Amino acid sequence: MSNTPIKVGDQAPDFSLEASRGRTVSSAALTGKPYLLYFYPKADTPGCTTQACGIQEALPALGKLHLTVIGVSPDPVPMIDKFADKYGLEFPLASDPEHMLADSYGTWVEKSMYGRTYFGMERSSFLVGADGRIKAIWLKVKPAEHVALVEKAAAEL
Repeated sequence: MSNTPIKVGDQAPDFSLEASRGRTVSSAALTGKPYLLYFYPKADTPGCTTQACGIQEALPALGKLHLTVIGVSPDPVPMIDKFADKYGLEFPLASDPEHMLADSYGTWVEKSMYGRTYFGMERSSFLVGADGRIKAIWLKVKPAEHVALVEKAAAEL
């Protein structure tokens, strides 16, 4: 049972967000193109770094599949820019501080650590086809396994 309101086959929610390196990313600009939205909890933490660097290494292969990749976190743009620069991340990292996009995908969830509950980003990814529909969903994805799952699904688009 998933907490996400989105299912495979659904129309992907519209978005427009400020992103790393002075960019803006939007669903409108991606019309007719497949893309991956991957939601991550916090820039420059071990799991998020493993995941982002794995994607960066896979960009040539993902590019051959004509797949645009966008990372989304609640971090402010200056923190995202610092993360992107530190690890040479070329793909856009979008800032969703009000977690509007995360809410629409169901990735802003209640978490608990050391007996304390709080809300935060669940590490999840959504593959969107050129038709704007969700083609694959990975919830609570493990950073080290992420790229292989995406490459396999994107190759089948």
